[in-house]
Amino acid sequence: MPDNRNNQRSTAANAASSLLTHLPPQAIELERSVLGSLMVDRAGYDLVTDILSPDSFYDKKHQLIYEAIRDLASDDKPFDALSVKTRLEQTGKFKDAGQMVYLADLLREATGSAGIRYHSEIIAEKHIRRQLITASSEMQTQAFDETITSAELLNAAQANLYKINQSSQHKDFTQINPVVDKVYADIQEAAKLKGGLSGVPTLFHKLDSITSGWQKSDLIIIAARPAMGKTAFALSMARNIAISQRRPLAFFSLEMSNDQLVKRLVSNVCEIPADKIRSGNLQPYEWTQLDAKIAELKDAPLYVDDTSSLSVFELRTKARRLVSEHKVEIIMIDYLQLMTASGSGVRFGNRQEEVSTISRSLKGLAKELQVPIIALSQVNREVAKREGEEAKRPQLSDLRESGAIEQDADIVCFLHRPEYYKIYQSADNTQDYRGKAEFIIAKHRNGALDIVQLRFKPELTRFMNLDDYSDTGGGGALRAHSRHNADGNAAPPDAPVGLPPEFGGGSLPGGGNNPFEGTHDPLGGSLDQNVPF
Repeated sequence: MPDNRNNQRSTAANAASSLLTHLPPQAIELERSVLGSLMVDRAGYDLVTDILSPDSFYDKKHQLIYEAIRDLASDDKPFDALSVKTRLEQTGKFKDAGQMVYLADLLREATGSAGIRYHSEIIAEKHIRRQLITASSEMQTQAFDETITSAELLNAAQANLYKINQSSQHKDFTQINPVVDKVYADIQEAAKLKGGLSGVPTLFHKLDSITSGWQKSDLIIIAARPAMGKTAFALSMARNIAISQRRPLAFFSLEMSNDQLVKRLVSNVCEIPADKIRSGNLQPYEWTQLDAKIAELKDAPLYVDDTSSLSVFELRTKARRLVSEHKVEIIMIDYLQLMTASGSGVRFGNRQEEVSTISRSLKGLAKELQVPIIALSQVNREVAKREGEEAKRPQLSDLRESGAIEQDADIVCFLHRPEYYKIYQSADNTQDYRGKAEFIIAKHRNGALDIVQLRFKPELTRFMNLDDYSDTGGGGALRAHSRHNADGNAAPPDAPVGLPPEFGGGSLPGGGNNPFEGTHDPLGGSLDQNVPF
């Protein structure tokens, strides 16, 4: 054991020694030239201010001089050599900056503002390399400290790398011509698409007509109180996008495990109640349906990740890989408040500040990867306390923990089921809310606001279009298994259509033995012979 520790110490010492034998990346001559040029030509400052900070300079004297130039520029004062001298004297840093002799030397090396931005980019590049060397050195030293856990090491490493990455993000302005050309090309492409859906269609028809599909670079927030069906709605979209359309989709589930998530998806796709999927207590006809429909899930371009307490940095790393390697077109996160901003390199005074950083980071990631990101979110408890049909509808001010979510998002939607609050009819008795949900578009940066009515089948954890009820199933499993006798065995093709055994057997409307005849459908409407099962 002692030999082992000695070897570890030796390895650490060798690593440190290796770093010390190399001169850190630097460009002293360019630093001198840039500082001299700034004091000669004020116009040069506007070309470098978005690239350089005092820390960008390797020489300590240069850091102090650039800091004085930056402060003078911020105060809208001249920053010629004499002004810089005065500012350094006022802050007590004149001696450390090399005094007037050194400032005069810098003026002699000024080359003007012609190449100042290019020189500044080289200085910034050297600074990033020094930061990476410092971070890797710290990681090496900490990795040999047995009192630090591997999880803590990874978090510290992520924080350092994220901080370096954020500080190195610089984007210059763009003349409008190429942007106009791109937008015109996008319009032409949209015109060729069926229904003008330029984004990722959800197959919820009215929603798609409002949004033209979820658009690239958009951050979409879908918020609701617990038990409203946020995850069920996200899974219904995942089914429509990844399974029905075979568009690659990534689903980050911070609340449920992959197994739990896929079981709910199996219930959704196979139209078998979720409790039966969990218990395995399936009737023979349900096993037949399961075997037939579960094949739809196989090889679907759906990528699930159940990392709990997912950090912004982890998400960014994984999302980049998914888009690069698997061509993922849309990312879903369930849900935003369970994420952490660890790895951002920032300490937060409260949870609200952390959630603000998370929402900002998600919007930045959507822009970077050019994919829509959908983040589910909680709504605060005030909604449940309010009385009345209209008062129960969530609004933007109800977003939990951060107003920044509303600010950062391109689209903010709320999922609302009046039935949950035992509101079964609208106040004017024109709408039946049973089995229905409202998808409220409360903010839409590039489009209209509206309320989309959907059908909700809780036993299947599934949301559908209202008109889908007549196609695939208000009766869902009933219609799919109509060719069974009362004992659950398959009936011959010419046999009368029968109900599954748990519904009492018998034939459907028109066959003379409908157990539902004259009763009320819990999903709204009357079950008569016009309702296809």
